[in-house]
Amino acid sequence: MDGRDLVRSVSVVGSGRALRGLRTVRAAWRRRRIDAAGLPRRGAERARVPGQVAGVEPGPGGGVIRFGRSELRITVAVNGAVFWGWDGAGPEPSYALAGSCPEPDPRAVLEPDKDGGWRVVAERVTVVVSRHGAVQVCTPGGVTLRHDLPPRWWEPVGGGTARWLQRSEVAADARFFGLGGRASGPRLRSGSYRLWNTDPGRAFGPGEDPLYLTMPVQLVVADAGTHLVFHDSTWDGTVVLREGEEGAGSGHDRAGRCELRMDGGPVRCWVIVGTPARVLATWASLTGAPALPPAWALGHHHARWGFGSEQEVRRIVAGYQERDLPLDAVHLDIDHYADHQVFTVDEERFPKLPVLAEELRRDGIRLVSIVDPAVKAAPGNAVYEAGSALDAFVRDGSGREVRGVVWAGESVFPDFTRARVREWWGGLYAERLGRGFAGFWHDMNEPTSFSAFGEPTLPRSARHDLEGRGGDHREAHNVYALCMARAGYEGLRELAPQERPFVFSRSGWAGLQRYGGTWSGDVATDWPGLRASLSLVLGLGLCGVPYSGPDVGGFDGSPSPELYLRWFQLGAYLPLFRTHASLRAGRREPWEFGAEVLEHARVALLERRRLLPYWVTLAHLARRTGAPYVRPVWWGSPEDRALRGCEDTFLLGDALLVAPVLDPGVKRRAVQLPRGRWYDTVTEEAYEGPGRVYVNAPLSRIPVLARAGAVIPVRGADGDVELEVWAPARGRTGGGLVVPYAGDGGEEPEVERYVARRQGRSVVVTREREDGSAEPPCPVRVRGLG
Repeated sequence: MDGRDLVRSVSVVGSGRALRGLRTVRAAWRRRRIDAAGLPRRGAERARVPGQVAGVEPGPGGGVIRFGRSELRITVAVNGAVFWGWDGAGPEPSYALAGSCPEPDPRAVLEPDKDGGWRVVAERVTVVVSRHGAVQVCTPGGVTLRHDLPPRWWEPVGGGTARWLQRSEVAADARFFGLGGRASGPRLRSGSYRLWNTDPGRAFGPGEDPLYLTMPVQLVVADAGTHLVFHDSTWDGTVVLREGEEGAGSGHDRAGRCELRMDGGPVRCWVIVGTPARVLATWASLTGAPALPPAWALGHHHARWGFGSEQEVRRIVAGYQERDLPLDAVHLDIDHYADHQVFTVDEERFPKLPVLAEELRRDGIRLVSIVDPAVKAAPGNAVYEAGSALDAFVRDGSGREVRGVVWAGESVFPDFTRARVREWWGGLYAERLGRGFAGFWHDMNEPTSFSAFGEPTLPRSARHDLEGRGGDHREAHNVYALCMARAGYEGLRELAPQERPFVFSRSGWAGLQRYGGTWSGDVATDWPGLRASLSLVLGLGLCGVPYSGPDVGGFDGSPSPELYLRWFQLGAYLPLFRTHASLRAGRREPWEFGAEVLEHARVALLERRRLLPYWVTLAHLARRTGAPYVRPVWWGSPEDRALRGCEDTFLLGDALLVAPVLDPGVKRRAVQLPRGRWYDTVTEEAYEGPGRVYVNAPLSRIPVLARAGAVIPVRGADGDVELEVWAPARGRTGGGLVVPYAGDGGEEPEVERYVARRQGRSVVVTREREDGSAEPPCPVRVRGLG
């Protein structure tokens, strides 16, 4: 017995929440007993390295290189992505990949290299393998982007899962991004980052790690080029990064370094080389195109844990309507459940939920339901009884249902890594649709099980199907939420094929974008929490998840009017624009912060509504190209080192640059501009980049600049779409892509391409088609001519 855990048990039981406290203590000790009996004991281990090259077997796109104690399978795919797997591991099975693995590139050639090594030469990349197993990824010109040292394994002597280590080097000027949702990002500085989806159990700020959604996906940006690296193992792991330094020590560069330690899984890796746009497009082709949200999901959402009743929902909605504030969705948290039980409704507080949903829909407002994975383990609970009959719940090594403690009390957890369980769970959304819900918010799906001490999740020895392969929670934990999102998304596609599913999930893994998006989770209500909100959205976009956003105002506490307003103004330019707060937090409605905040919040809401056609375009382009809606300012100029260090400004698509206010008392701020001319969208003052400029940021707005030549679809005064064109600089042309709204069904409309040309003191805009140029089909408004 651990004495510290015994002390925690006593303190929790005596904390005043006696019943729940006692349950969490029992759950913690039960989890420890299950793991003591079910986890294999790690005894003596045997260290391994690949050894020296012993032979090769060429194959499509590359081949197999055999070493004395291992073999390396290496393949270049037709889309330019490079795969390699040690011990002969192939790219499948994988939870990250969408569909089948891409075809090998028939032009890629495996050929001898110097000093007994080998290399695979392809159009976009050259991969060099030394005779000892080091792997270098190089540009076609021969510049090294990444150098992986030979991996090391530690195998249990009696058999079992090997843990492994991979050390890598990158250029001294390289900067790291990604690894899922990181509050300290978007640039990942020197430090340790854990790969284990975790509910921190409290409001978090920039120093908290890990959080709900981790991914072994890194984007590395250097002068020589950009590359993405994905280590396809779902096990617990740790990434230790050390940024490089130029001219370090005696005048020599110090390379950037990455050390990855994983508790298991095959040692396999994907690397994609190119511009940021090309890298994310290839990543999307591997892991799946982002789901297309319905247009209403790109508007403003209002949520709260603790609406409490239909009357309160109607009061809040009336408050928006009386003040002429746009509102597109209302979210109901766990307090609308009957006794916190999933797929139920408290009939006393919400007696006519379908009627409420229909009333809201007539006003253009959709109702969104929270969905937790935990199922109350109690006789009479229809979901529990149906799941038990199907053997749907996770069991331990002795065959007993694994039980945890969540909001409903003693609960069990569906095994979403089993296909028939996903199908069953997806069918349960019929009850939600029947109540009038149009969207779904997956929570507590790391999965979380309350615990007085230890990890707040399932026992690591808990058994999972893993698509028939079998395994335990050590391997299934990080993909649990991904599989739950798949169950919900595919179930909704079957139940309501005429509508696009809207699902966003607190947790997930590589490939989550196929089924929807995510949000920040319980971000702290303070200025660092505001800054962390932007970091999370930018970092997730660079991992291929373009739709995300924070709890505007923070999850806990009561923000000051200034903090609330600055958060609201930032949220208006993020994909998921949602106010939300906890049961114990202060209000989040704009009118609760005074008349001045209300008027400024109205401006932000109306601008979000005006830009809705642009948001629809960005959503379609993300689906077709993998490009995130929200992009770092270096997106188009990764070679600009000043931009690589800029973390307080972002691009919204190609057309707009947003410079939020992230600190108190700021009325004017510095903005780092990419190259080109940029116009203040309010004053129309022009600024020239690249460089650093100072822009006014009064409390009434945050600076938003438009790129010269941009063509942006917006809502006109009559509600119809018009084109807002920002004048190109003299002697320059501009343009933009527009995807017209065609409903929220399955149809994906044609992308329209527009070109803007400066002719004297006027600007001419044409729509470019295969059969030539034509007049735009909608009104055009030119700005920036002075």
